[in-house]
Amino acid sequence: MNKFEEYKLIHQPLTVIDDILRYAKTGFDTIEEEHFNLFKWYGIYQQRPKDGYFMMRIKVPGGRITAQQLRLLASLTRQYARGISDITTRQTFQVHWLRIEDMPDVFAQLASVGLTTLGACGDIVRNITSCPVSGLDGGELFDTRPTVDRLQAYFYNNPDFANMPRKYKIAVTACPVQCVHPQINDLALVGAKNAKGENGFHFYVGGGLSTQPHIAQNIGVWLPEKQALDGARAVSEIYRDSEQLRERRTHARLKFLVAAKGAEWFRDEFVSRLGYTPEPAGPSTLADDTYRDHVGVNRQSQPGLNWIGCCVLAGRLTDRQMAAAADIADEFGDGELRTTNLQNLLFPNIPTDRLTDAQDALKAAGFEWDVPNIRRGALACTGIEFCNLALVETKQRLKEIITYLETAVETDRGIKLNVNGCPNSCAHHYVGDIGLQGCIAKLPNGEKVDAYDIHLGGQLGSDPRFTRPIHRKVPADSVKYAIENIIKRYQETRDGDERFSVWVHRYTNEQLDSFLGVPTIQGAPDVPASAASV
Repeated sequence: MNKFEEYKLIHQPLTVIDDILRYAKTGFDTIEEEHFNLFKWYGIYQQRPKDGYFMMRIKVPGGRITAQQLRLLASLTRQYARGISDITTRQTFQVHWLRIEDMPDVFAQLASVGLTTLGACGDIVRNITSCPVSGLDGGELFDTRPTVDRLQAYFYNNPDFANMPRKYKIAVTACPVQCVHPQINDLALVGAKNAKGENGFHFYVGGGLSTQPHIAQNIGVWLPEKQALDGARAVSEIYRDSEQLRERRTHARLKFLVAAKGAEWFRDEFVSRLGYTPEPAGPSTLADDTYRDHVGVNRQSQPGLNWIGCCVLAGRLTDRQMAAAADIADEFGDGELRTTNLQNLLFPNIPTDRLTDAQDALKAAGFEWDVPNIRRGALACTGIEFCNLALVETKQRLKEIITYLETAVETDRGIKLNVNGCPNSCAHHYVGDIGLQGCIAKLPNGEKVDAYDIHLGGQLGSDPRFTRPIHRKVPADSVKYAIENIIKRYQETRDGDERFSVWVHRYTNEQLDSFLGVPTIQGAPDVPASAASV
């Protein structure tokens, strides 16, 4: 057992809330070093450069939030977070610039509208993600909201699952495009019908990215909706009780257990924990689709109602936008909004005869829904602005790249661009069409500059593949030109409606590197290939 595991046994993580409230009175300088790690159980991290300010994540189970709750978040963002908040890839909200002295008031205000940070971070069940248009989309297999609610109620503040080997991510989906990326979660419940046509789930385990990415494995069982919690509990117990995963923090995710012992072993252990034999899984329901989002104006399954999916580039919102979004949801909808794991914001339940007025209000607040394809598939992690692990800036860089590409190239097919500030893949650069991994490059003149490793060809679905690193250490100012070059070559040589990731895998790394045009791209620093190696 590693040292932090020993520490967790002595200092029960759920009780750290008492220490947080105590430190709010005694000040930042009195905080014990090890307590910073335990703060994560309540969604709190030290933000860069660890000089007294904190980042906080607020849970939004299934991505469903009310206008009242969002209005409160807007107020907190204005009061404490310097006017900005981010939607994350787990459908949560993330704010910065909090001080330890602010925490009691922040917790109290969140609780007043039914929001919590407990379980947003730490070695615990994180925010449960799900399709943001569950219950609205006529194409979904069935509504997963009841299952999400049951899992959330069971795992929330449950001491039996408050000390996992590392973070633990669950996704639930019956979405036709599987927008929540079930294959990169520790546990994914993927909607499927059995031979009788009953609703239920296949169980996928052991997915995850970080520096050692793994695709989740289907363990070959099917459970009906009413028994989904039984299955989630069984998987969670296997993970919780694994002694080998508590030896090294760097190999503590569920993916390492599945990789070491195999899906067949896991299925047998699952059945043993379950206490009864489930039906075997039927045919896979994994989707192959370029777009895994719900952007745009879309008709709901409820007659006369619509949702508008707005693209929030890099996930960043101002307090004014958040307040305006809450007002729009109240005025034109039923007071509900949805966040997505692509960092977007959706406005459901808008009557058809009010669509135009709602769109006018959204546009006035700075929201966009009819966006170029290249913007629609863009993601960025927190980056060096606030993250202690990041090497380079990400959100502003993503905006710069997308703004350039929208005028430089036409993309009639979706291309997903994922920008990550380090190798940990919080922005999923291993499964994007084009993934950028932040690093530092040294130019021939000795100058050190922000740079990115360019990865190509990630995809999920029936034939999942991770991106391949094609060119290392491309100076950040040059990346947009390289992406322009590769997209133009794709448009010129693709086979009909061929997806970008499929097109990539027709070529060798050397061929793709030549398509990028590094270092001879126009307007870029002249960096010889020898200087672009690892």
